[in-house]
Amino acid sequence: MSEVGSLESAALQRKQRLAALRQAKQGGAPSLKKADDQDNSQLPKPVFRSYKPTADELEEGVLPEGRTSEVTDHVAEELSKETEGVVVNELDFMNLAPRKPDWDLKRDVASKLEKLERRTQKAIAELIRDRLKEENTSLADAVGQAESLARQEDDEDDE
Repeated sequence: MSEVGSLESAALQRKQRLAALRQAKQGGAPSLKKADDQDNSQLPKPVFRSYKPTADELEEGVLPEGRTSEVTDHVAEELSKETEGVVVNELDFMNLAPRKPDWDLKRDVASKLEKLERRTQKAIAELIRDRLKEENTSLADAVGQAESLARQEDDEDDE
């Protein structure tokens, strides 16, 4: 039981030291009562948007009601413009849709695509080596054949 009493006294001393430090920081004389008053003054004030409090001391936290006439005026203007028609030159389509809607997908997949590209290059190199071993041809001949095949495909695509 003596430990509980010592813990409470240590907590009380700590509170007093903290209050004294706060007062010293603000330039006032340290006292426990002033620290309690400051804690009460620093509490947040309630703000009432759609509730009207019955207590008089809470009346200062009531927000004024919004003006609905601005909205009705705006709607009336838009309706009058609708009968005139829409001018296409005034519309900015760049603000309506993003330029590249899949940019986040490309960002997330970029690292995986790099890894796949490396694996693809290695697999192609292995296939070329295997083909060269089977045919017993030189690398220069194989490259020449691949270039001629690529040119033929380009010519066929152009036609």
